[in-house]
Amino acid sequence: MNNPHVPAMTAAEVDAAIRLLESELTWLRAQHPELFDFANAWAERHDAIVAAAPADLRAEVEQRLHRIGIRWGVAPGARMTSQFPAIK
Repeated sequence: MNNPHVPAMTAAEVDAAIRLLESELTWLRAQHPELFDFANAWAERHDAIVAAAPADLRAEVEQRLHRIGIRWGVAPGARMTSQFPAIK
């Protein structure tokens, strides 16, 4: 259910908001050197995007944000890393 005080975004606007958030995470992390503060800043941005997402896109938006959150250490989950063998 959308928050009546937050105007719903279009799919393109949601995509742009997620891309903007991802591009600003380095700056956001620098502004909040303590992990707890960074996690709170992340949560505020995350919640604002989810609240404005259309209902039919909400699950996809939450998954995208969760994957970004995992990479930045503010969401639970395993980070995947792998080693690639040298080309012979």
